Amino acid sequence: MRPRPPVKGRGIFTGTGVIIAGLTATLVALLIPMWSYADRSGTGLSVLNAETVTTPYGPLSALDREFVTKVRLAGLWELPAGQQAQQKGTTQAVRTAGEHLVEGHTFLDARVRDVASKLGLALPNEPNDQQKQWLETLNQAQGVDYDRQFANILRLAHGRVFSVVAEVRASTQNSLVRALADDANTTVLDHIKILEATGYVDFGALAQEMAAGSTPPITHAPAPPGPTTDPGQVVPVTPSPYATTFTLPPAASSPPPVPVPS
Repeated sequence: MRPRPPVKGRGIFTGTGVIIAGLTATLVALLIPMWSYADRSGTGLSVLNAETVTTPYGPLSALDREFVTKVRLAGLWELPAGQQAQQKGTTQAVRTAGEHLVEGHTFLDARVRDVASKLGLALPNEPNDQQKQWLETLNQAQGVDYDRQFANILRLAHGRVFSVVAEVRASTQNSLVRALADDANTTVLDHIKILEATGYVDFGALAQEMAAGSTPPITHAPAPPGPTTDPGQVVPVTPSPYATTFTLPPAASSPPPVPVPS
């Protein structure tokens, strides 16, 4: 019996052809979103890969370096603000909040100095312009107005940095930065609670400020000149002129928790 001649046009419509076509379409559908995501600027992927350098403690990204800088900046203005609240606060709750700020940022400032020295990072020695403006506002405020300004300005600042800490903790591959983020998370959450306990936080205004997002987002900090190879490298940091009345504790353990007044 002679074999039947092939029927034109049937090849791709056979069972095997349909399966191959379906698999190909699925593969293309999976690859297109991945290609599009990797090509976007400002995504988590681009942040992780931006100017990452090698250190003995793991890769150090631009986001990591910016976070270290922000921890230092926070202490440069929040610590003296806490000292001031201990003197100018008209209620015990405000004065207690000031104590928490002093203890927490004294500890964090020692921690960030230690981390920066091991990673070979330079640190700022004075607050940024926004922080100086906040300090000036608190300097001019008196009485109950001071209590209200202190609670709301500090609560806003801590609320904004809280999300930054979470982002860094979730993405960092550097063990020193990860440990610093853990300490910062604990400290910031404590400060948020103690500021709210003053009774002066305006949550409606706070929500509007948070939604406005007027604080500049984290930017890509420039990479150090080269990979950090010496874990014992020491980077001198000049003490801040805005915080000169406290003594830094050793950066070995977290400060003991202070009970929040009921």
